[in-house]
Amino acid sequence: MLGMPFMSHADTKVVPANEVEWGYLNPLRGDKSPGAADLWGDRTQDTATGMLVRFNKGFESPPHIHNITYRGIVIEGQMHNDDPSAAKMWMPTGSFWTQPAGEDHTTAANDSTNLIYLEIDEGPYLVKPSNAHFDNGERPVNLHINNMVWLHDSDLATLSADGVKATYLWGDTQDVFGSMLSLPAGFDGTITAYGQSFKAVVIKGAVNYTYSDAQVTQHTAMGSTDSDEGNKTIALGAGSFLESTGESQHKVNNTSEGEVLVYIRADKPFQVSQ
Repeated sequence: MLGMPFMSHADTKVVPANEVEWGYLNPLRGDKSPGAADLWGDRTQDTATGMLVRFNKGFESPPHIHNITYRGIVIEGQMHNDDPSAAKMWMPTGSFWTQPAGEDHTTAANDSTNLIYLEIDEGPYLVKPSNAHFDNGERPVNLHINNMVWLHDSDLATLSADGVKATYLWGDTQDVFGSMLSLPAGFDGTITAYGQSFKAVVIKGAVNYTYSDAQVTQHTAMGSTDSDEGNKTIALGAGSFLESTGESQHKVNNTSEGEVLVYIRADKPFQVSQ
């Protein structure tokens, strides 16, 4: 569940990370369960969902399976997800993995704070015992951030801003796909969405998101400031969420000392410009 979001007349929603309301991934286990918060969708229903999940240091699940396939991206900390017999490969911020439905595995966390973005294409999200395992034909992916292959602004027509780069993670660019966008220090530009579904999660760093009252109707005053031009700015740190429907422009400024990583799920290619 979320606090009051920001809604625009063009069906845009912005949820800063500090406004997310947390529950438990498995409410029956209480505080022994990882914390969870749906950013979009509803993990308890038969629908696609994107959520934040946080783990305490030293967390390690028993071997188990899931009824559906999920994707995970590390926002903070160090995570491991693999076959129960596999040696630990700790994946830091920006790393990506997929967990096929029915495959036996364990999940572990190794830092003082551990936070991931988890995404499913159908629900509900359920945990089942290892003896219920099955093979759905998919195979897992564990992609450490250091092994990602990036395309630069000189490689892609959709990137027309210096120093911006992107990597493809999953899906079909003619349908629905997921990619990671890297915005360099000092970036001040616009991400233009063209499809009917555009969802973005800040994975690393922080940006200022600038909008006008004509673009965004503010339902809560938390964290928003006025600029000299009469626009308003909201700070979006790691774990913040942005969603729009239809063609829309999102003006962002990298306020971090280094790069900002943004995960984007879209049904059409998007444009990044300055």
